[in-house]
Amino acid sequence: MSARRAKGTTLKEQQRAAAGADLRTAGGRSAVLYAIAALLALAGLADALYLTINHLTGQTARCTVTGGCNEVLGSAYATIGPFPVAALGALAYFTVFSLATLALFGYRLGAQLLAPVVGLMLLSTLWLLFVQAFILHKYCEYCLFSAAITFLLTGLVVALRFVRSR
Repeated sequence: MSARRAKGTTLKEQQRAAAGADLRTAGGRSAVLYAIAALLALAGLADALYLTINHLTGQTARCTVTGGCNEVLGSAYATIGPFPVAALGALAYFTVFSLATLALFGYRLGAQLLAPVVGLMLLSTLWLLFVQAFILHKYCEYCLFSAAITFLLTGLVVALRFVRSR
């Protein structure tokens, strides 16, 4: 009877592996890093949704530290066609949250897609920081917060490479 269970377990392992999932969740340090990535992505999502809602309703963001939010968020660089850049950021953060959560629960595809998505976010962030610093000469604190989250997510993705390679 135990031989049958072993065969059944092996079959289940093969089925789940074929579906892109391990039988167990990400272990140890990887699990902690994926959980942190998911939480950071939620913070980024909240930031991006706030800016998207402000943009779509015509409200201005309250900028208390840097004082340049309205200039940055009202510039031509704040939209791509009819879409606010913040909405694309919200989509990116939701994607990172989803992928990190899937990776946390052992889905390899989530772990594999996390790095390219965060890499694209990093490139976008570097461009937007360049625009703020050298073209607009104004800074938006919400944009800087988003940039900080993206840098942290990039660090986590790099750390995950080292944790998994051991």
